[in-house]
Amino acid sequence: MRIRIVDAFTDRPFAGNPAGVVLLDTGAFPDDARLQRIANEVNLSETAFAHPLPEEAAADWALRWFTPTTEVSMCGHATLATAHILRTTGTATGTVRFATLSGVLSATAGDGDTITLDFPTAELTGMRVPDTLTEALGARILTARDTGPHVGDILVEVADEKTVRALAPDLAPLARLTGRAVIVTAAAEDPARGYDFVSRVFAPAVGIDEDPVTGSAHTALAPFWSARFGRTELTGLQASARTGLVRTALRGDRTLLTGGAVTVIDGELLV
Repeated sequence: MRIRIVDAFTDRPFAGNPAGVVLLDTGAFPDDARLQRIANEVNLSETAFAHPLPEEAAADWALRWFTPTTEVSMCGHATLATAHILRTTGTATGTVRFATLSGVLSATAGDGDTITLDFPTAELTGMRVPDTLTEALGARILTARDTGPHVGDILVEVADEKTVRALAPDLAPLARLTGRAVIVTAAAEDPARGYDFVSRVFAPAVGIDEDPVTGSAHTALAPFWSARFGRTELTGLQASARTGLVRTALRGDRTLLTGGAVTVIDGELLV
């Protein structure tokens, strides 16, 4: 079983979000316990497993994503990483369709090394801010949104970019909140730097203290900030230690996410 590690939403190694990618040459996945053990061994925020589908299927590849502790229903950076491997190995060209727990998602090769993902737009609804969330983040929350079933996160806005960058949350109470993760965002301090908004994502409930760059979170960030700025095309900077840029384009109930990827490790599972 060949395993690659790909840094996604970046154009250079050791930045963006690393994902494990396993392309299977069979027509089915191994049992769930084995997939989970492999993801735990790889120990990245997500490991993607994919196998080809027959020509008559509605998609080209079946795709699943696992954190070190659980399977998730949507993952942007590991999908980008998988599409990157399919492209760089010559296994697929043009647009690739993936059958996933979130429906059929597509990835289209662009100019250079970029790939554009077509994901469902998150359904944002207002919500009351839990007292425990404010205390855990240690920052005043301006607004909060539930991001709906596909993403499953809480999206909160804070005062400014400096607040986002300075966050040092108490992860234990965050892990007890319902949902997958907490997305914290603010408008960019200086859009001339090449991005319109910043974010950080904390997901201790699924075994990830802080996710470096979260594609799926941008399906919620895109409609949130597009409504504020009156523009459908934006660029988000995820201000983790590794950092990464995600270009977003809101298309109604679909959101396009564009970024680059770099393969950094190529190896084999020996057991």
